[in-house]
Amino acid sequence: MKKVLVTGGAGFLGSHLCKTLHKQGHYVICLDNLYTGSKDNISELIDSGNFEFIEHDVIEPIDLNVEEIYNLACPASPIHYQQDPIFTLKTSIWGALNMLELARKNRAKILQTSTSEVYGDPEVHPQVESYKGSVNPIGIRACYDEGKRAAETLFFDYQRKHDLDIKVVRIFNTYGPNMHPQDGRVVSNFIVQALEGKDITIYGDGSQTRSFCYYQDLIDVIMLMMESSESGPINIGNPNEFTIKELAENVLELTQSQSKITYQDLPSDDPKVRRPDISLANEKLNWTPRIQLKEGLQETIKYFSSIKK
Repeated sequence: MKKVLVTGGAGFLGSHLCKTLHKQGHYVICLDNLYTGSKDNISELIDSGNFEFIEHDVIEPIDLNVEEIYNLACPASPIHYQQDPIFTLKTSIWGALNMLELARKNRAKILQTSTSEVYGDPEVHPQVESYKGSVNPIGIRACYDEGKRAAETLFFDYQRKHDLDIKVVRIFNTYGPNMHPQDGRVVSNFIVQALEGKDITIYGDGSQTRSFCYYQDLIDVIMLMMESSESGPINIGNPNEFTIKELAENVLELTQSQSKITYQDLPSDDPKVRRPDISLANEKLNWTPRIQLKEGLQETIKYFSSIKK
């Protein structure tokens, strides 16, 4: 049994990670300020033993005795991270710094969940880890993009200065149960609109592309990364690429909704393409995602249908 800290542990991905680690027999400390997370996501763990929930903000230091740290704390959807951009930046940078200090004191392994947004609106496609990105440092998305980039800087500086065992993964679009229904992400938006019979709103002409990874595949590779000897950064996501319009059509088909597709202006700095090159994850972690879009969407639709009842 290892003592493992998951920051952002009541959020979409964090809650699934907590459940998986707990199921494997580890003592799990879930730390979350509940800004976008919910205790409902971890309700089955609260009284289960070998689990501890601490309501705390990573912007503030904390002293714990742990062996591994998964740092997932940060609003990840544009609606949430743009709501208070200064808070988002603090969470990324001060949160990373506080967790790195905790790891240094404990000589613990620490994994940072970075993001494909470090590539900005990319000029290289698909995106490889060696690509330095094309980010607007003063745009409305910069609080998240640049915050995550700065956090990566801190992680590698701590590795060089303190010989810390760090791991950095760059997460591409991920979806599944426990997503917040109002998080503004394209999968949750489309499913909620379809289930409610509302128009499905596409920003832009729908030709922009994304790749969508089901949460279980992502949890698997995050844990593989923690157990590996790799530092990263390593891209993790599903390399199958879809247009936003294709996603909307899939959701309409699977929900059997009569909703219509409508179009609005594309937001500022919204990437036109997004697809990971996962060659490094294949080579170093022997990982390839297993669950494809329609299968994952079916499970996600079931979840959203259940919470609307």
